[in-house]
Amino acid sequence: MAATRLIALHKNKGMTVAACLKNRTDYIENPDKTEQGQFVSSYACSALTADEEFMLTKRQYDLVNGRRQKSDVIAYQIRQSFRPGEITADEANKVGYELAMRFTKGKHAFVVATHTDRQHIHNHVIFNSTALDGSRKFRDFFFSALAVQRLSDLICLEHQLSVIEKKPYRERQKRVLYPPKESNRDRLCGIIDTILAEKPEDYEAFLQKLEQQGFEVKRGKHTAVKGKGQKRFIRFRTLGTGYGEDEIKAVLAGKAKHQPYQKKPPQEQPFQLLVDIQGKMAEGKSAGYKKWATKFNLKEMSKTLLFLQEQKIGSTEELRERTAAATERYHAMGESIKAAEARLTEIAVLKTHIINYAKTRPAYDAYRKSGYSKKFLDAHREEITLHKAAKAAFDEAGLQKLPKVKELDAEFAELLTKKKATYPNYRKARDEMQQLMKAQKNVELFFAEDKDNLRPQHTR
Repeated sequence: MAATRLIALHKNKGMTVAACLKNRTDYIENPDKTEQGQFVSSYACSALTADEEFMLTKRQYDLVNGRRQKSDVIAYQIRQSFRPGEITADEANKVGYELAMRFTKGKHAFVVATHTDRQHIHNHVIFNSTALDGSRKFRDFFFSALAVQRLSDLICLEHQLSVIEKKPYRERQKRVLYPPKESNRDRLCGIIDTILAEKPEDYEAFLQKLEQQGFEVKRGKHTAVKGKGQKRFIRFRTLGTGYGEDEIKAVLAGKAKHQPYQKKPPQEQPFQLLVDIQGKMAEGKSAGYKKWATKFNLKEMSKTLLFLQEQKIGSTEELRERTAAATERYHAMGESIKAAEARLTEIAVLKTHIINYAKTRPAYDAYRKSGYSKKFLDAHREEITLHKAAKAAFDEAGLQKLPKVKELDAEFAELLTKKKATYPNYRKARDEMQQLMKAQKNVELFFAEDKDNLRPQHTR
């Protein structure tokens, strides 16, 4: 069963056309995917130097036409997949070569690479967007992708290979379960699990094995790694329980046992706000939208009622009281955090002024003894300015006696610890308030629409 796609390859920002072509051709000619280059063929070029030969044709186009193409399409790629076990790699390469030759009519150089690294054998065909004679570019017409697909189906039938049969929309099998996506963190945890199972000698040997897996390791106070294609480093301590530096070192030393990472199942989506059907219909929505919105509201209202049952809320009055209490609790915790942040800022500023005051005091005393000499001021302007600013800050705060820096550090640390400890409860209070407010709005809207529906309609 052959599946075929036509894709335009654009020039990446920050890269030259030659570098982009080499990047694409190197990928499809990967020896690990093509049995060490055994299943790579080409037309009007060599597979080893295809990118350079493509560039020569493009330069010839510039010379012939005296202009550069405005579009950033540098080549086109055809992907052709076959049913597992139906075709050999050698036959698949010949089919891909025939498809490229018949589609381009021999006017464009191309490379065909057959990959065998997956369960299904598949072809990657890259053909130059510029014609061999350098006179024109390939015209990507409106239904070009469909034309490639139909030509591929025709060639497969000629070679007695199966093709995908198109079914009417109502008979198509809908895919409701999508394969889970693996994040960079999930992949890193899995690789760490594998390396720890091999029992490296020490932490440095463990990091070296990570580097062998293609990760860039940043050593220092907090170890961080970055995989291929990643933009940012990931610190071990942010991966969760069992993956911090100290925990990994304890496992390597035999003092602890490592528990492999287990991905948590996705949480069920909470209920959403109901749609104001009457308001939407007044905006000009269709009858089909009303039908959909009615079903949507019924489903979300069912979820809302289940939420109210879990919270043991039995009346609208009780719901209003719980919502008001949750809102008040959330705002009170927010004010407490803001007050702590304000005090932390005050301590940091005051500590800076105290340190500056102590450092610049000898210079200011000398300035005063000089009779506030202008020459002395010009020579020590920065120190004297800092000293005056610190003294002004103390006077504004009404400080008769300056606190000790150690006392300020202790207060700062205590406030910061309390603030961090408050955040989980603050987020929990926010989520509770939002859920109750949504439930209240849903109940009010649902019963308001219900009353409107029960109201008798007067006709003349």
